Amino acid sequence: MTKPVAHHDRSAALLPIIGRSQGLFANDLAQYGQSMDQIVRDSRFLVIGGAGSIGGAVVRELFVRQPRVLHVVDISENNLAELVRDVRSSMGYIGGDFRTFALDCGATEFDAMVAASGPYDYVLNFSALKHVRSEKDPFTLMRMIRVNVLNTDRTVQMAAAMQARKYFCVSTDKAANPVNMMGASKRIMEMFLMRRAQEIPVSTARFANVAFSDGSLPHAWTQRLIKHQPLAAPDDVRRYFVTDSEGAILCLMSTFFGESRDIFFPRLSEKLHLEKFSNLCRRYLQARGYEPVECASEDEARARVNELAPKRQWPVYFFKESDTAGEKDFEEFYTDQERVDWQRFADIGIVKSEVGWDPATLEHFEKTITSLLKKGDWTKQELVELFNRTLSRFSHKETFKYLDDRM
Repeated sequence: MTKPVAHHDRSAALLPIIGRSQGLFANDLAQYGQSMDQIVRDSRFLVIGGAGSIGGAVVRELFVRQPRVLHVVDISENNLAELVRDVRSSMGYIGGDFRTFALDCGATEFDAMVAASGPYDYVLNFSALKHVRSEKDPFTLMRMIRVNVLNTDRTVQMAAAMQARKYFCVSTDKAANPVNMMGASKRIMEMFLMRRAQEIPVSTARFANVAFSDGSLPHAWTQRLIKHQPLAAPDDVRRYFVTDSEGAILCLMSTFFGESRDIFFPRLSEKLHLEKFSNLCRRYLQARGYEPVECASEDEARARVNELAPKRQWPVYFFKESDTAGEKDFEEFYTDQERVDWQRFADIGIVKSEVGWDPATLEHFEKTITSLLKKGDWTKQELVELFNRTLSRFSHKETFKYLDDRM
């Protein structure tokens, strides 16, 4: 199987920082890799949100396998430009049709592009608002609902109309027993997907924090070093971390080998375990040639950069995050109400999604959101109450403390 060597080398370099010596899914790729290569060579792909960290990693995994058509849509023209530069600089060119479009998948221009350039065999959607901090105000929260739920439902209907073989949309581990609105929006998205599975095969994937993905805390550490600023991290939060290429492989395994309504997730083992952000921060600085120096406050950390940097030391501030709104005490990939297939893959578990969705509940959700948008006025409490009504096991954790209040 051909591999994008430069990209995989980048991901492998992250493993020591996230506390692992082994990558994920090698056993499953050994078994299914050739089949994946053949499917890609014979197929036409539309990747929505394809210039983000996971979307871009999926594009690279598809590109190196020489697809017939690979069209990438994203609202960020800057990220699309960088994606093309990255692909050209590491992998060059393919015989198939590779194009990018700076479009919003909820807009008329997107519909026109699909009509002119489709149909596609596979539609993969990575467009999402993924930050818990997006729930701090009712306006960003409504956009999160529009992107994570309504646009997903819109594009899966589009894929069904063109008779695509599969529609894939990425989910999150935070959709399992969600405690924040972001995770709950993805759980509702899963319910909409299960409903549309009557019209087209669909699958999804839940996975953990993608190390150094755009907008993530580890990615912010790189920005802080560039800008000569101190680093910060929670000292009381433990998370699972995957690399972007590992997340991409999980998504493609779900796309090509998942049955309709399957939810793929990485199996926990000695290869994947909980790690503290503060430990990652220490290892990251050491990998960059700096010794971390812990400070007692943000003010101290800000004040000591110029003093410490010439000595190859760097100020860090570790804080407590357990009181931040929407933060979960632990991560989980499935609930006690979901049946899991542990037999099919070596390093992947599959939620066989049998938790029912109620048509009337989803219809009420759609009508309520449409009504609020038409009115042009809504509160966060209205949206929280709608989520509570839609999800029977949603327990929103509101502390009125948000990550935007921290360094």
